[in-house]
Amino acid sequence: MTEIRATLIGFTAVLLWALLAVFTVGSSPVPPLQLNAMTFAIGGAIGVVWLLVTGGVARLRGVSWRVYVFGTVGLFGYHALYFTALRLAPAAEAGLIAYLWPLLIVLFSGLLPGERLRAGHIIGAIISFVGAALILGGGFTGFDASASLGYAVAVLCALTWSSYSVLSRRLGKTPTETVAVFCVATAILSTGAHLAVEETQWPTGALGWTSVAALGLGPVGLAFYTWDVGVKRGNIQLLGTASYAAPLLSTLVLIVVGAAKASGALVAAAVLITLGAYIAARAGRKEGMTPAP
Repeated sequence: MTEIRATLIGFTAVLLWALLAVFTVGSSPVPPLQLNAMTFAIGGAIGVVWLLVTGGVARLRGVSWRVYVFGTVGLFGYHALYFTALRLAPAAEAGLIAYLWPLLIVLFSGLLPGERLRAGHIIGAIISFVGAALILGGGFTGFDASASLGYAVAVLCALTWSSYSVLSRRLGKTPTETVAVFCVATAILSTGAHLAVEETQWPTGALGWTSVAALGLGPVGLAFYTWDVGVKRGNIQLLGTASYAAPLLSTLVLIVVGAAKASGALVAAAVLITLGAYIAARAGRKEGMTPAP
């Protein structure tokens, strides 16, 4: 596989992740943990079929159980929090706050041994946090107390994935095939958690079922596999740069389909969060530091 082809394959993950919010909105009223279970069951099924067709099961041998536990907890935690945030707060605003994770990855990685924070990191952080402040402050209309819990969950979501991504460096390189195991295990864990704490609610109509299927096939399924191929065999710098456009693209998609109302504050927040993360990343980009959900 050529580098150009691998890069294009990886770029499809960015496009799919930009659809995560709109499909989450469409899947309402399915509760977060149930949605986790349903979508990861689909994503895991894709992986299992791929493993059987390509003979990839053999490449799972020798992978430490710690890798499987860590990967499962990361996928389960991030998406459960993401789905919860979008159920409790306006989708565009909550999604943008959750998309602070690229910036946090850069900041947290600067605290690792042998790394250091540069001026660009700080400038980028300030710009992104100004964007987040626009959301938390209610833009130009005032703070919306009813959405405060959802925004808090979105912040926790960003912290979860950024921490997971930075800590994953300690696990070393693992085969792409492990993603299938992560997805299946996440589906099983989510099912148990859903049955314990949630009331089952099925999607409503064709839109609801299509949204759930699309989530499992795309942002919560295929995207993980194509991203892994891209960062391992493609141009990781180019993919890293492209990934910071995801929050802006996600917001635009929500506005276009009518799931979010266009406003000066919302657009400004999307641009600031995207720009800040990009500036921070450019200040000290290193190969291998472009993980994504």
